[in-house]
Amino acid sequence: MKKTFLITSAIVVLGIIAIGAYILRPSDEASAPIQATPIATQAQPSPSAATEAQANPTETSDPQAAEPGLTGTTTYRISQAESEVRFSLDEILRGKPFTPVGVTNQVAGEINLDFDQKQALVGAIQVNARTLKTDSEFRDRAMNNEILETDEFEFITFVPTEITGLPQEVVIGEAVQFQVTGDLTIRDVTQPVTFEITATLVDASRLEGSGKTTVLRSDYGLIIPSVPSVADVSDEVLLEVDFVALAS
Repeated sequence: MKKTFLITSAIVVLGIIAIGAYILRPSDEASAPIQATPIATQAQPSPSAATEAQANPTETSDPQAAEPGLTGTTTYRISQAESEVRFSLDEILRGKPFTPVGVTNQVAGEINLDFDQKQALVGAIQVNARTLKTDSEFRDRAMNNEILETDEFEFITFVPTEITGLPQEVVIGEAVQFQVTGDLTIRDVTQPVTFEITATLVDASRLEGSGKTTVLRSDYGLIIPSVPSVADVSDEVLLEVDFVALAS
Protein backbone atom coordinates (compact mmCIF):
# COMPACT_ATOMS: atom_id res chain seq x y z
CA MET A 1 0.00 0.00 0.00
CA LYS A 2 2.81 2.39 0.94
CA LYS A 3 4.66 1.56 -2.30
CA THR A 4 1.51 2.24 -4.35
CA PHE A 5 1.03 5.58 -2.58
CA LEU A 6 4.62 6.60 -3.32
CA ILE A 7 4.28 5.66 -6.99
CA THR A 8 1.01 7.60 -7.30
CA SER A 9 2.55 10.63 -5.59
CA ALA A 10 5.55 10.51 -7.90
CA ILE A 11 3.29 10.36 -10.96
CA VAL A 12 1.31 13.37 -9.70
CA VAL A 13 4.48 15.36 -9.03
CA LEU A 14 5.88 14.48 -12.46
CA GLY A 15 2.58 15.53 -14.04
CA ILE A 16 2.67 18.89 -12.26
CA ILE A 17 6.27 19.42 -13.35
CA ALA A 18 5.41 18.53 -16.96
CA ILE A 19 2.46 20.95 -17.02
CA GLY A 20 4.57 23.70 -15.48
CA ALA A 21 7.34 23.11 -18.00
CA TYR A 22 4.83 23.34 -20.85
CA ILE A 23 3.25 26.56 -19.60
CA LEU A 24 6.60 28.20 -18.80
CA ARG A 25 8.49 27.06 -21.90
CA PRO A 26 10.10 29.80 -24.02
CA SER A 27 7.55 31.22 -26.46
CA ASP A 28 8.04 32.20 -30.08
CA GLU A 29 9.46 35.60 -30.93
CA ALA A 30 7.63 38.04 -33.19
CA SER A 31 7.74 36.76 -36.75
CA ALA A 32 8.61 40.21 -38.18
CA PRO A 33 8.34 43.92 -37.34
CA ILE A 34 4.67 44.85 -37.41
CA GLN A 35 3.37 46.73 -40.45
CA ALA A 36 0.09 48.56 -41.03
CA THR A 37 -2.38 47.06 -43.49
CA PRO A 38 -3.13 49.87 -45.99
CA ILE A 39 -6.69 51.16 -45.67
CA ALA A 40 -7.00 51.08 -49.46
CA THR A 41 -6.89 47.26 -49.36
CA GLN A 42 -9.51 46.90 -46.64
CA ALA A 43 -13.27 46.49 -46.91
CA GLN A 44 -15.27 49.70 -46.65
CA PRO A 45 -18.21 50.24 -44.19
CA SER A 46 -21.46 48.53 -45.07
CA PRO A 47 -24.19 50.52 -46.89
CA SER A 48 -26.31 50.48 -43.75
CA ALA A 49 -23.56 52.19 -41.79
CA ALA A 50 -23.15 54.81 -44.49
CA THR A 51 -26.88 55.47 -44.56
CA GLU A 52 -26.91 55.95 -40.80
CA ALA A 53 -23.94 58.31 -41.09
CA GLN A 54 -25.81 60.51 -43.56
CA ALA A 55 -28.91 60.56 -41.36
CA ASN A 56 -26.96 61.57 -38.23
CA PRO A 57 -24.24 64.01 -39.26
CA THR A 58 -23.22 64.89 -35.70
CA GLU A 59 -22.78 61.24 -34.73
CA THR A 60 -20.59 59.99 -37.58
CA SER A 61 -17.15 60.17 -39.09
CA ASP A 62 -17.71 63.61 -40.69
CA PRO A 63 -15.43 66.17 -39.04
CA GLN A 64 -15.12 69.56 -40.71
CA ALA A 65 -11.60 70.94 -40.80
CA ALA A 66 -11.49 74.52 -39.57
CA GLU A 67 -8.03 75.17 -40.98
CA PRO A 68 -8.25 76.58 -44.54
CA GLY A 69 -4.90 75.05 -45.50
CA LEU A 70 -6.09 71.46 -44.94
CA THR A 71 -7.29 69.99 -48.22
CA GLY A 72 -7.35 66.59 -49.88
CA THR A 73 -6.90 63.27 -48.11
CA THR A 74 -4.09 62.51 -45.67
CA THR A 75 -3.21 59.06 -44.40
CA TYR A 76 -1.74 58.93 -40.90
CA ARG A 77 0.19 55.81 -39.95
CA ILE A 78 0.72 54.77 -36.32
CA SER A 79 4.33 55.26 -35.21
CA GLN A 80 5.53 52.38 -33.05
CA ALA A 81 8.36 54.52 -31.66
CA GLU A 82 5.83 56.88 -30.06
CA SER A 83 2.88 54.57 -29.36
CA GLU A 84 1.96 52.00 -26.72
CA VAL A 85 -0.76 49.44 -26.10
CA ARG A 86 -1.52 48.17 -22.58
CA PHE A 87 -3.76 45.72 -20.78
CA SER A 88 -4.32 45.55 -17.03
CA LEU A 89 -6.46 43.56 -14.60
CA ASP A 90 -6.68 42.97 -10.87
CA GLU A 91 -5.63 39.96 -8.82
CA ILE A 92 -4.51 38.89 -5.37
CA LEU A 93 -0.78 38.09 -5.48
CA ARG A 94 0.69 36.42 -2.39
CA GLY A 95 -2.22 37.67 -0.34
CA LYS A 96 -2.07 41.31 -1.50
CA PRO A 97 -3.95 43.24 -4.22
CA PHE A 98 -1.90 43.58 -7.41
CA THR A 99 -2.51 44.95 -10.91
CA PRO A 100 -0.45 43.25 -13.62
CA VAL A 101 0.13 45.43 -16.69
CA GLY A 102 1.18 44.15 -20.11
CA VAL A 103 2.78 46.60 -22.54
CA THR A 104 3.97 46.67 -26.15
CA ASN A 105 4.70 49.25 -28.81
CA GLN A 106 4.13 46.73 -31.60
CA VAL A 107 0.86 48.23 -32.81
CA ALA A 108 0.08 49.14 -36.42
CA GLY A 109 -2.76 50.83 -38.27
CA GLU A 110 -3.78 53.72 -40.50
CA ILE A 111 -6.23 56.62 -40.23
CA ASN A 112 -7.51 58.53 -43.24
CA LEU A 113 -8.72 62.12 -42.94
CA ASP A 114 -10.48 63.47 -46.03
CA PHE A 115 -10.57 67.23 -45.50
CA ASP A 116 -12.57 67.88 -48.69
CA GLN A 117 -15.32 65.33 -48.07
CA LYS A 118 -15.17 65.90 -44.30
CA GLN A 119 -14.76 62.22 -43.52
CA ALA A 120 -12.55 60.07 -41.32
CA LEU A 121 -11.78 56.38 -41.70
CA VAL A 122 -9.90 54.16 -39.24
CA GLY A 123 -8.32 51.03 -40.68
CA ALA A 124 -7.69 47.69 -39.01
CA ILE A 125 -5.46 47.93 -35.92
CA GLN A 126 -3.09 45.05 -35.17
CA VAL A 127 -1.06 44.29 -32.05
CA ASN A 128 1.63 41.62 -31.94
CA ALA A 129 0.62 39.65 -28.84
CA ARG A 130 4.00 37.88 -28.68
CA THR A 131 5.66 41.18 -27.74
CA LEU A 132 3.49 41.99 -24.72
CA LYS A 133 5.65 42.25 -21.59
CA THR A 134 4.66 42.39 -17.92
CA ASP A 135 6.63 42.62 -14.67
CA SER A 136 7.54 38.93 -14.77
CA GLU A 137 9.13 36.62 -17.34
CA PHE A 138 7.20 33.71 -15.84
CA ARG A 139 3.95 35.64 -16.24
CA ASP A 140 4.88 36.46 -19.85
CA ARG A 141 5.51 32.82 -20.69
CA ALA A 142 2.25 31.71 -19.09
CA MET A 143 0.42 34.48 -20.96
CA ASN A 144 1.95 33.56 -24.31
CA ASN A 145 1.82 29.77 -24.02
CA GLU A 146 -1.38 29.11 -22.10
CA ILE A 147 -3.62 32.19 -22.11
CA LEU A 148 -3.15 33.91 -25.48
CA GLU A 149 -1.54 30.93 -27.26
CA THR A 150 0.62 33.31 -29.26
CA ASP A 151 2.53 30.56 -31.06
CA GLU A 152 -0.68 29.98 -33.03
CA PHE A 153 -2.41 33.37 -32.67
CA GLU A 154 0.33 35.96 -33.04
CA PHE A 155 -1.86 39.02 -33.55
CA ILE A 156 -4.71 40.71 -31.73
CA THR A 157 -6.83 42.59 -34.26
CA PHE A 158 -9.40 45.37 -34.00
CA VAL A 159 -11.44 46.08 -37.15
CA PRO A 160 -13.50 49.30 -36.82
CA THR A 161 -17.04 49.25 -38.16
CA GLU A 162 -18.41 52.62 -36.99
CA ILE A 163 -17.27 56.00 -35.71
CA THR A 164 -19.69 58.04 -33.60
CA GLY A 165 -19.62 61.26 -31.62
CA LEU A 166 -17.23 63.28 -33.77
CA PRO A 167 -17.94 67.01 -33.73
CA GLN A 168 -18.85 68.83 -36.94
CA GLU A 169 -15.67 70.88 -36.65
CA VAL A 170 -12.12 69.69 -36.03
CA VAL A 171 -9.58 72.40 -35.20
CA ILE A 172 -5.82 71.89 -35.24
CA GLY A 173 -4.54 71.78 -31.68
CA GLU A 174 -7.93 71.08 -30.07
CA ALA A 175 -8.76 67.66 -28.59
CA VAL A 176 -11.90 65.86 -29.76
CA GLN A 177 -13.66 62.94 -28.12
CA PHE A 178 -15.55 60.22 -29.96
CA GLN A 179 -16.21 56.47 -30.04
CA VAL A 180 -14.92 53.79 -32.39
CA THR A 181 -16.89 50.54 -32.44
CA GLY A 182 -15.52 47.43 -34.09
CA ASP A 183 -14.70 43.74 -33.90
CA LEU A 184 -11.90 42.75 -31.52
CA THR A 185 -10.30 39.35 -32.18
CA ILE A 186 -8.21 37.68 -29.47
CA ARG A 187 -7.00 34.19 -30.33
CA ASP A 188 -9.87 32.75 -32.42
CA VAL A 189 -12.72 34.65 -30.74
CA THR A 190 -14.22 37.89 -32.08
CA GLN A 191 -16.44 40.19 -30.04
CA PRO A 192 -17.81 43.72 -30.66
CA VAL A 193 -16.27 46.44 -28.48
CA THR A 194 -16.32 50.24 -28.35
CA PHE A 195 -13.23 52.33 -27.61
CA GLU A 196 -13.55 55.79 -26.09
CA ILE A 197 -11.08 57.94 -28.02
CA THR A 198 -9.53 61.35 -27.37
CA ALA A 199 -7.47 62.69 -30.29
CA THR A 200 -5.74 65.89 -31.31
CA LEU A 201 -4.64 66.92 -34.79
CA VAL A 202 -1.41 68.57 -33.65
CA ASP A 203 -0.64 69.82 -37.15
CA ALA A 204 -1.17 68.68 -40.72
CA SER A 205 1.38 65.90 -40.31
CA ARG A 206 0.82 64.65 -36.75
CA LEU A 207 -2.18 63.08 -34.99
CA GLU A 208 -2.01 62.16 -31.30
CA GLY A 209 -4.54 60.37 -29.15
CA SER A 210 -5.51 57.74 -26.63
CA GLY A 211 -8.29 55.22 -26.27
CA LYS A 212 -9.63 52.70 -23.80
CA THR A 213 -12.24 50.01 -23.38
CA THR A 214 -13.01 47.20 -20.95
CA VAL A 215 -13.52 43.59 -22.04
CA LEU A 216 -14.27 40.37 -20.18
CA ARG A 217 -11.81 37.49 -20.18
CA SER A 218 -14.72 35.08 -20.15
CA ASP A 219 -16.02 36.50 -23.45
CA TYR A 220 -12.80 35.33 -25.09
CA GLY A 221 -12.34 32.10 -23.15
CA LEU A 222 -9.12 33.37 -21.55
CA ILE A 223 -8.43 31.17 -18.54
CA ILE A 224 -5.68 31.99 -16.04
CA PRO A 225 -3.57 28.92 -15.12
CA SER A 226 -3.92 27.85 -11.51
CA VAL A 227 -0.96 29.17 -9.51
CA PRO A 228 -0.76 28.89 -5.68
CA SER A 229 0.41 32.50 -5.27
CA VAL A 230 -2.35 34.03 -7.44
CA ALA A 231 -6.06 34.28 -6.61
CA ASP A 232 -9.21 36.21 -7.51
CA VAL A 233 -8.11 37.34 -10.97
CA SER A 234 -10.69 39.81 -12.28
CA ASP A 235 -12.80 38.97 -15.30
CA GLU A 236 -12.63 42.59 -16.44
CA VAL A 237 -9.57 43.61 -18.45
CA LEU A 238 -8.79 47.24 -19.24
CA LEU A 239 -7.35 47.82 -22.73
CA GLU A 240 -5.61 51.13 -23.43
CA VAL A 241 -3.72 52.68 -26.33
CA ASP A 242 -1.65 55.85 -26.57
CA PHE A 243 -0.83 56.59 -30.18
CA VAL A 244 0.97 58.98 -32.45
CA ALA A 245 0.11 58.74 -36.13
CA LEU A 246 2.26 60.50 -38.72
CA ALA A 247 1.29 61.59 -42.23
CA SER A 248 2.63 59.15 -44.78
